[in-house]
Amino acid sequence: MKLSTLPPSLPTLERPIEPAKSAQMRQSYQKPAASKLEGLPWKAFSSTFLTIFLAEMGDKTQIATLLMSAESQSPGLVFAGAAAALIATSLLGVLLGRALATKFSPKTLDTAAGVCLLCVSAMLCWDVVHF
Repeated sequence: MKLSTLPPSLPTLERPIEPAKSAQMRQSYQKPAASKLEGLPWKAFSSTFLTIFLAEMGDKTQIATLLMSAESQSPGLVFAGAAAALIATSLLGVLLGRALATKFSPKTLDTAAGVCLLCVSAMLCWDVVHF
């Protein structure tokens, strides 16, 4: 029996792949699974969440909310009021930052924020020393 010829009912093993399908298969093998999350704003969201969450832990806003909740008979309404106030102040910060970003460079805004924080720190130190 001669092995070089296959019976017509069996598929050939060396069937050529269409060029478009081949490129698609190559691209799907080259993409890592995590690349589907690229382009989503997770980095901005997570860094903002962590910064605000850590900054708000134990500050005067949280202590005031704690005291209002302890005095109030409806802690759910205290939570709703505090959450609405934080959302409103965050919205104001975002809108003001967006407006300032159209007029000033990021470096100028960084410098201005640094100067403002230094002034607040100096005023707090002044209050501590003169108390």
